Amino acid sequence: MPERLIPGDTAPAFTLKNAEGQDVSLGDFRGRSTVVYFYPAASTPGCTKQACDFRDSLASLQQAGYEVVGISPDTVDKLAKFAAAEGLTFPLLSDPDHTVAEAYGAWGEKKNYGKTYEGLIRSTVVVDPNGQVLVGQYNVRATGHVAKLRRDLRIDA
Repeated sequence: MPERLIPGDTAPAFTLKNAEGQDVSLGDFRGRSTVVYFYPAASTPGCTKQACDFRDSLASLQQAGYEVVGISPDTVDKLAKFAAAEGLTFPLLSDPDHTVAEAYGAWGEKKNYGKTYEGLIRSTVVVDPNGQVLVGQYNVRATGHVAKLRRDLRIDA
């Protein structure tokens, strides 16, 4: 099982394709704090709820100095449809071979309905402006996660 990231770790660098097929790198956000969240599959109920929560909180997150990036194993095409259908205005990145998810500790053993399998673990890592991990949260719930993250970051304090 990949190591989970903890505060103070250096966030692994990455470059992935966004919903428009353009390269987006963690380095593009240097100088700003970035919420990097991993979700299993676009257009599924839980992932849609979580993405819409980030969408609805985006302005206040950005005002507090945070950018948001979503990463899933979905194809660029599927991400484009998801972004258009839900009006998502933050980057959605395609990690089809789950290399980035593995580097962030967001890929591993899951249990569902009594079955054990390898898959994406819903996770959020907040990276500071210098590329260090501020927060690492794993096995987060789709519903209510953004509100909890906002509290943890003291955005609503």
